[in-house]
Amino acid sequence: MTSDHQEIYDTLVARSYFGMFEKITGHLARVADAMQDEGRLTRTEARILNAHVGSVAATFRALSWKYLMTGRVEGPLPGRLTFDRHESGFPIAQELMVMAVDAAQAEKHLAGMASEAELKDRMIRQIVGDLTIPTQLQFALSQRLYYEALLTGNLFQARNDPDGQWLGEDEGRRFLLHWSVYDTQENLPIIYLMDVEEAGRRPLLADDRRWPQVRAHLMAQSVAGLKLLTIAQGFDTDFPDIQPKRLRRLRLGPMYSHAFTLQSGPISQVLANAGGPPDQDWALVWTVEDLVSERTEQVKDGWFSTTTREIWKLDPLKGAEDGTTSTTRMIILPERPNQVLTEMNPPGFRDPRRFVVDAAGRLVPQR
Repeated sequence: MTSDHQEIYDTLVARSYFGMFEKITGHLARVADAMQDEGRLTRTEARILNAHVGSVAATFRALSWKYLMTGRVEGPLPGRLTFDRHESGFPIAQELMVMAVDAAQAEKHLAGMASEAELKDRMIRQIVGDLTIPTQLQFALSQRLYYEALLTGNLFQARNDPDGQWLGEDEGRRFLLHWSVYDTQENLPIIYLMDVEEAGRRPLLADDRRWPQVRAHLMAQSVAGLKLLTIAQGFDTDFPDIQPKRLRRLRLGPMYSHAFTLQSGPISQVLANAGGPPDQDWALVWTVEDLVSERTEQVKDGWFSTTTREIWKLDPLKGAEDGTTSTTRMIILPERPNQVLTEMNPPGFRDPRRFVVDAAGRLVPQR
């Protein structure tokens, strides 16, 4: 652990933390839908993005079962959730790595456990017969539900290998490649979308020679510190028969909360002034980095041959520094902190697009 990491010791605090994220992940899916309505995402892109967000939600749901009895049972289990309280708000990557190990052994664990019905029956008999709270049985049931959640799959792992969606044919076959990682430095889920064109003898996703190499290459380059331009140029060089046309990186987070995280700058004062219940004490930043190919040109590839290379359109102000065509920041937050943010109007929060969750739970895009 580092000074940025915090363990949750108390049952109610753990449930409040997971309850907050249950709401947040539900709103994230609505943001993708709103971006589709505005033409910022295609239907396919919104569907894929929602699938990744759904995996994040499933992971939080599984962890909420694992740590349901935090602080109420003695012994090494269930342990305590550790999250990054500084510029993240999400669980540390180690939590997901342990979860992956648990998932591999989930069937074995479940085989040695009583069924859900049997555990509930024992609870009733202990409450009625002994007049005591069946804490150990509650813990056993929470662990059973945890392992069952792991078996359902669809979890956001530390690395989620590339998959692809066929988009049609133009000058070549067009695919949308997508993959995601849980960055170990930032402790945030990061999603990648790449549009490519190719004209190989076999379609890329069915090519057992190129597709494994593409997947391995993309995962090796999925580091938050790398510029999109570096990733795109490296791919363009290593796979001359596949042309990347657009690359996007979406950071889901950080999540800020006055109760859970340590933040600097105006957002700290906004959340402190807003106060209110846990469901009003949060704000989540969503960042989209976008790199678009402007044109192609022929370059020398050895003494007697040439190859096609993408020329990337860079932002005239920050493109060379950031390696992107554009960077869009959005913030999702409830009504109360949004009102405080509007009143304070700090300089750093004038540009990000806001999505406000109203009292009825509806997501309201702000212009």
